Amino acid sequence: MNRLDAAFNLHETALRLRGQRQELLAANVANADTPNYKARDFNFASALKNAVASTGSNNNIPSATMTVTNANHIANNQLSTSNTSDQPEILYRGLIQGSVDGNSVDVDVERNQFTDNAIRYEASLNFMSGDIKELLSVIQNNG
Repeated sequence: MNRLDAAFNLHETALRLRGQRQELLAANVANADTPNYKARDFNFASALKNAVASTGSNNNIPSATMTVTNANHIANNQLSTSNTSDQPEILYRGLIQGSVDGNSVDVDVERNQFTDNAIRYEASLNFMSGDIKELLSVIQNNG
């Protein structure tokens, strides 16, 4: 059973973190017109690595690095750390374009991040579903 738990732990953790990220991104879009609202997000790869490490799982998660291939990409240094101690570490997205009301939400960026996260959430569900189907097939063929 421990091997079965370990096999699904990564998927469960990824889905939980994707859900949390989706809530943050939705809040950013919802607060696009709120004065002085600062867009928030978190580094998914880092949060997943920390979450899996804290559960004692032996899953090998490759480290992800961002490469800026276009001058319009958000650089790593444009994300600043917040003062919260909650996991995952919530970051404030750097100001891309100035605004009179102090709001740092760029609706286009947030929509793109929201859509990307939703697609990756669905992909995680599909991977998990495929794993479950394989297990059921093995159980049914050996039973």
